[in-house]
Amino acid sequence: MAATKSFFETIWQKKFKFLFVYFLVFMFSYLLLVAVDFLPEPKSETESDETVESEALAVVAPAVEQELITVETVEPVATLPILPTGIYIERLDKTIEVLNPQSRNIADLDAALLDGVVRHPDSAHLGQLGNVFILGHSSYLPNVFNDNFQAFNGIQYLEWGDTIEVTSGDQVFIYRVEKVCEATASNLVVPIAGDEKLLTIATCDSFGSADDRFIVEALQIEVRDA
Repeated sequence: MAATKSFFETIWQKKFKFLFVYFLVFMFSYLLLVAVDFLPEPKSETESDETVESEALAVVAPAVEQELITVETVEPVATLPILPTGIYIERLDKTIEVLNPQSRNIADLDAALLDGVVRHPDSAHLGQLGNVFILGHSSYLPNVFNDNFQAFNGIQYLEWGDTIEVTSGDQVFIYRVEKVCEATASNLVVPIAGDEKLLTIATCDSFGSADDRFIVEALQIEVRDA
């Protein structure tokens, strides 16, 4: 213990000589490293900016590439409604003109029935999801002065699987009969909206009458060129 204390006392007494020797060794080592160009050099301002820019591009580039893929949009093309102009019932071997009045007034619709059958203006267009609703006269009088009074004569005899062709310009929309029934006008409810392409045809004496009507419901199965 005494020997250890004596050792430290000796070093403390020669502390200035020790610091001087340490300084000489440090300076000699530093000068030697400078001479052989071994010391690390600080980054220049240009190199620092290039590194930052490179790192920024690594992050931004994928986002720019994604934008080029997803930003492009296509403007929707406006399409005109496809309105029926004629209807052919194969089982009855009958072709009838279809009118498309815009007015919902009963008098106007009844007037149109004198020239053919009528698509109700609130119903769907051809090719559109929903129900195309067409009404026409029927009469079993032996003599009529206007053939359109008997336009839908016989539709009550249609059966499941029979086809009805509705034309519009150069297209033919083909429907398959699904159901035939009879109903009074007061109980007749024809849904216009829906997730299928449907056709409903019905007989009527007048849009305002409450007489019994024959109803045929059909489903679109094909569209072809006329």
